[in-house]
Amino acid sequence: MRGVVPEPLRRDDPREIAGYPLYARIGEGGMGTVYLSRSRGGQPVALKLVRQEYADSPAFRERFAREVAAGRRVSGYHLVPIVDHDADAGRPWLATHYVPGIPLDQALETHGPLPVPTVLQLLACAAYALDAVHTAGVIHRDVKPGNLLLAADGPWLLDFGIARAAGAATLTTAGRLIGTPRHMSPEHALGRRVTSASDVFALGLIAAVAATGHHPYGRGNPLAIATRIAATDVAPPALDGIDRPLVDVVRRCLTADPDSRPSAAAVAEHCAGSARRDVRDFTAWLPGPVATSVTLIETAFRTLSLTEAPTTRRAPLPPTAPITVRDEEWRRRVRRDP
Repeated sequence: MRGVVPEPLRRDDPREIAGYPLYARIGEGGMGTVYLSRSRGGQPVALKLVRQEYADSPAFRERFAREVAAGRRVSGYHLVPIVDHDADAGRPWLATHYVPGIPLDQALETHGPLPVPTVLQLLACAAYALDAVHTAGVIHRDVKPGNLLLAADGPWLLDFGIARAAGAATLTTAGRLIGTPRHMSPEHALGRRVTSASDVFALGLIAAVAATGHHPYGRGNPLAIATRIAATDVAPPALDGIDRPLVDVVRRCLTADPDSRPSAAAVAEHCAGSARRDVRDFTAWLPGPVATSVTLIETAFRTLSLTEAPTTRRAPLPPTAPITVRDEEWRRRVRRDP
């Protein structure tokens, strides 16, 4: 997802969706466009509007409804929650808490790898978030750098666009496994049963990429990398350049056997114990250049007024559902403590 700095709405963008006023564009990806909005209580919201081609697919609608229902069961430490949705709208949409931050993949592409203390703190918080996901009986299935936001108040795990309840039937889209090939576990890449251990493997990949700036299974197109991941039992990943104690937990996460990997909770505890600082203290936790990028996003967000309706250049889409989230639910779902 690119374009995290709020950008002006375009002429053909709606100005309202289901009672949510839209103020700016904050991203556009393969599934749809993300807009900045607010709840009735004034809380900032990231609202993802699904592309029309997906909205026209009954199979997609069924999957979307299941995944959002699963995602709404989850709340936890530094986990971006789904606070509202409508799977039956003319174009399905979902709303999450808005975090003014930069995706990890974009930060790495722009600024290079992160220092080990930062990666340990990032990994600890992401693992706390994943533990909440798994405790709710959900598998994220798409843990990747693009789904981790680096913000002034820490890292946030987001995007339950393809998460599903543990044990649910496997669904595919156009004959392809759902997920991101570069960040799949071996069992996922081989089309086998996916469990919470698959998310932990992806977490290990994230830590390796964040610490070195390159993928531990080498370069190439995504399917070539997925093929190497699938063969990790005979050709382990290259973890050169990752210092201890980080390399110890990364190696355990990237074990070929899912049953031998640590739980997300164990990863969090290991990183919290190995970090050189309290992983809950985010004072100057990011390197200077990355922190500057986050500040630019925060500044752009603060310049927007979320108290007034955006300028209307065209008729808004007709409301499809009420704003259901209330302030008390917001406080309950958006947690900042483990």
